[in-house]
Amino acid sequence: MDNNFIKLKTALYLFLILQLPFSIIARERTDPQTDRDTLLSAARNIIEEAPFCILISLDSTGHPSARIMDPFSPEEDMAIWFGTNKDSRKVLELKNDPRVTLYYQNANGAGYAVIKGNAYLVDDPANKEIYWKNDWNRFYDDQKENFILIKVVPYRLEVLDYMKGIVGDSKTWTVPYIEFKQN
Repeated sequence: MDNNFIKLKTALYLFLILQLPFSIIARERTDPQTDRDTLLSAARNIIEEAPFCILISLDSTGHPSARIMDPFSPEEDMAIWFGTNKDSRKVLELKNDPRVTLYYQNANGAGYAVIKGNAYLVDDPANKEIYWKNDWNRFYDDQKENFILIKVVPYRLEVLDYMKGIVGDSKTWTVPYIEFKQN
C-alpha cells in the first residue's frame, strides 16, 4: 500500500477515536443556565488544577494587556489574590482602570473558567504575610517595599467544561455564567 494512504487512514482512525468522547459528551449537554452550585464547583476544579492563569487588564488607551500570574486558590466568594511588584505595569493599569479578566484553562484542554471583576491593590502587611509564596523570594529584593497584593473581586464567572457536560448555547456559543452582587 502507498505510504501516504496508510498515513491518511491512520489519521482518520485517530480523529474518529478522539472525537468519540466529545460526541458522547455532546449528547449529555447541560442547560446553559446550569445551576449555580454546579457551575461554582466546576469553576473551582478548573481553577484549583490550573497552575497559573492569565490576568488581563486595560492599558491607558483601553487596549487589553495579558500576562501569566501565579494565583492563590479562590476564596469562598471566588475572590482571587495575587502578588506583584509595586512598580509593575499592571499596577499602573489597575490604578487607572480596575476592571480585569482572569482566564484559567482546564488541564486537559476541555474547558475553562473566566472571572470578570474589579481588582483592588492591597498593601496591608498582615495580608502580605498571608498571601506570600516562598517561591517568590527570587523576584523581590525587599518584600515589604517592592511587593503588593492584587485582590480580584468577581462580578461574573463563566464556565465551560465539556467533560462535565457544561457547554454553551449551540447557536450563539453563550457560555454558562454566574453573576455576583457587588458591594
